[in-house]
Amino acid sequence: MTRRKKIYEGKAKILYEGPEPGTLIQYFKDDTTAFDATKKAVLEGKGVINNRISEYVMTRLNSIGVQNHFIKRLNLREQLIREVEIIPLEVVCRNIAAGSLSTRLGLPEGQALPRSIIEFFLKDDKLHDPMVTEEHITAFNWASTQEIDDIMALTLRVNDFLTGLFGAVGITLVDFKIEFGRIWENDFGRVILADEISPDSCRLWDSTTNEKLDKDRFRRDLGDVIESYTEVARRLGIMKEMPTVIQGGLH
Repeated sequence: MTRRKKIYEGKAKILYEGPEPGTLIQYFKDDTTAFDATKKAVLEGKGVINNRISEYVMTRLNSIGVQNHFIKRLNLREQLIREVEIIPLEVVCRNIAAGSLSTRLGLPEGQALPRSIIEFFLKDDKLHDPMVTEEHITAFNWASTQEIDDIMALTLRVNDFLTGLFGAVGITLVDFKIEFGRIWENDFGRVILADEISPDSCRLWDSTTNEKLDKDRFRRDLGDVIESYTEVARRLGIMKEMPTVIQGGLH
């Protein structure tokens, strides 16, 4: 760990130089933050669970033609990924009113939206990730019109896939956040899915009880965060392969 060159450290992950050019190693931390990192905790085993869930989802997405940066899982906490030029946007897809959408528009949490809504936020912690429009994105050259079209089309494909994936195991996909990056082939840039897909980046509710199975449990002091993340993994069928190391977090 100490000899590897650290490329970037975020709130939940660290990126290290990869073994081959054009690759990185993505390390999943147990650190958990909310409200622009004003609330922090270390949840033992969270990184292990998110690594497995993200591996499972990214592999399944690859198999239906949604290209992403995932190459393979290396161990409990690390994956080998393709190095991409990150587009500085957080892309949020919403199916049901919750979180900041409820606050902004006065919608009751849990209200189904007329259709899936995609919102863009600038990736900038100092500015608290402000919401931006397509006009801002093209004016400041964060992404081209074609890239925005590609991002929106890919986001809706991911939404359709995840809605079915989680719905089949009794989980409602309320909303999710994803990020995209460019890969270059000669002078041609292509947009692919990056970052992670896990209960850290999705709102997931039990379809029968509406019990929250995601990071809102941490945000709202509901407790049982690791248990809920583990339940998502169990329902997806990957729990049986989960290592006993996470059991330390299951008090």
